[in-house]
Amino acid sequence: MNPEPLPRLPLLLPASLLLGALLTTGCVSAPHRFPSEAYRPASSLVPASEFAARRARLMDLIPEGVAVLPGATEPVASVQFRQNNDFYYLTGLEVPGAYLVVDGVARQSALYFDLSEDAAKGAGLPLELVRDPVAATGVDQVRPVAELESQLAALQARTPVLYAPHFTQELARVTAALEEQNTWNRTVTNNPWDGRPTRQQAFVARLAERYPAAELRDCSPLLWQLRKIKSEAEVALIRRAAQIAVDAHRALIRSTEPGVHEQELAALFAFVCQKEGAQELAYATILMAGPQHPYGHYHRHDRTLEDGDFVILDAGPDYGYYDADVSSSFPVNGRFSDRQRELYELGEALHQVCLAGYRPGRTLREVGGDVAAFLEARGLDPAAPRFRGLTTWGGYNHPIGLATHDVMASMRGPDEPLRPGFVFACDINIPQDEDFGIRIEDTVVITADGCEVLSAGLPRTVAEIEALMRERGLLQWMDGR
Repeated sequence: MNPEPLPRLPLLLPASLLLGALLTTGCVSAPHRFPSEAYRPASSLVPASEFAARRARLMDLIPEGVAVLPGATEPVASVQFRQNNDFYYLTGLEVPGAYLVVDGVARQSALYFDLSEDAAKGAGLPLELVRDPVAATGVDQVRPVAELESQLAALQARTPVLYAPHFTQELARVTAALEEQNTWNRTVTNNPWDGRPTRQQAFVARLAERYPAAELRDCSPLLWQLRKIKSEAEVALIRRAAQIAVDAHRALIRSTEPGVHEQELAALFAFVCQKEGAQELAYATILMAGPQHPYGHYHRHDRTLEDGDFVILDAGPDYGYYDADVSSSFPVNGRFSDRQRELYELGEALHQVCLAGYRPGRTLREVGGDVAAFLEARGLDPAAPRFRGLTTWGGYNHPIGLATHDVMASMRGPDEPLRPGFVFACDINIPQDEDFGIRIEDTVVITADGCEVLSAGLPRTVAEIEALMRERGLLQWMDGR
């Protein structure tokens, strides 16, 4: 997926809708079948000790101050609740309207939220959050939201330094990780007929109003520094998201043929993701074919595919708050033309060059040098516009984690050495002309001695793709074809 973010979308189909058909026909490949704990609350998939360790690391970074972070508010009825990423990273708490205070001076943390047993039951939250919230959350104190103002006033009497998330305009400008805020900025804050601030900006303005003696600082760079390198638990969640993406990509590719509408394919992708335990899509499913190829995030799903079309599918799920980003390229009729084969095989070869180059201590620019050498050896110009990003960034596109474009500002540039635990998109995106191009994208993590392709299992060679497309797909089974 390219750097411009897209809004998250809720999944469209109930998990039970076609389950019997899938299990009896074998139309969806599920070699990584996941047990029932896939449907447990997302926070239970990360040990409570890890959330505590993250808060402790934040305390290490703010020894002279106190950080206060607002959680997400209750959504409208038609939208599934999703916690703010930074707040979730530190707490794992999915209660709407909560606040977290991390005291770097006293090295304590406190949560402020209001939750009744009826509300917990209705939201599917553990009753321990009501009956013993300190034990359930692992924080030092849990208090009603009404006490937040007086508690902050008491803390201000002890330290003047108050941290809050991403209130500087500069950080909001340079990062693409804050998808919700950037969308709000484009459509509301910067609209001359509206001009409302984001919720985060309004929160910081309220802090400044109520605590005028406070020295307000931005804690977002500190949180993004912590989020940059993923733990084993985080990598496991992203791996699972990536394997769900593999199953959904395979199902969609297998179901593609002339006469199929893109909306059918997008619905199939969403269904397979939900069936395998995803809570939502990581971003709007991108399907580009024919004249839509120049528009790198086309997701209207308004085309009936034709013989001779070549499809780029860029799509992934969100599983336990963690995302995967995967792209496939394939011919609608299941057979590569000579022109399609030539460009695709070049892209797949460059993909392998990049994967072979990733390891700790190397830089993305060095991997880009490997790409340039490969191109030169084949008589191709590395300086050509379509290769420029590959030779500079070595196939890297963006970090992946709690967001598809995860804390983008944390990557300092192509000369930064790679480190174990860094998860990102290896994205080979080569436009050919106005109606044809290829994209081959995997979710990758740097390991102790190289890298792991977390989205391994997709057909990547021409022969593998053509063999998969000869199989009967779910849409064909449903239509009796």
